[in-house]
Amino acid sequence: MSLTSSPLLEQLIEALRCLPGVGPKSAQRMALHLLERNRQGGRNLADVLAQAMEHIGRCDNCRNFTDSKLCQLCLNPKRDRGLICVVETPADILAIEGCGGFNGSYHVLMGHLSPIDGIGPEQIGVDHLLQRVSAGDVREVVLATGTTVEGEATAYFISERLKALGATVTRIAHGVPLGGDLEYIDGGTLAHALSGRQRVM
Repeated sequence: MSLTSSPLLEQLIEALRCLPGVGPKSAQRMALHLLERNRQGGRNLADVLAQAMEHIGRCDNCRNFTDSKLCQLCLNPKRDRGLICVVETPADILAIEGCGGFNGSYHVLMGHLSPIDGIGPEQIGVDHLLQRVSAGDVREVVLATGTTVEGEATAYFISERLKALGATVTRIAHGVPLGGDLEYIDGGTLAHALSGRQRVM
């Protein structure tokens, strides 16, 4: 039996449930709020969301989200292109940028190695990273993957491939708790982890 008087309302509630952490009740509150109090906000959300889904892709250089060929970070001439920070997700870039302690460039894996899920080096752009380093002018690669088992395995795999190229590889270590995701770490802790990075032996 339908809980609402409108099949379209039910579709809206169900669509909102695709967002992380949004269950049936939260989705219902969001849908009713937009319809009751903020229809213009709902129209704006729908318009911007449609444009984002259509036009946002990956940066040709670092694989971050962007609506152009190169993201704003890669286009910024003040960024240090000789220093590359490897992260798992665009959310990690936002976290690191928020702490203000890093002025290099990035490489976004869009995940981590997970053979059980069929995610190998090709899916996370390891070859693209190796090409960037092989092109020269890169003096250091900072591995800032998560400290989960998968994140550590990914960092180890990448470090071995980079060291074979003769690259200097460091790993953030201090202040990041075991099992923690970067996007949930505070700015001070992240700044300390970046400044205290260690060379991978």
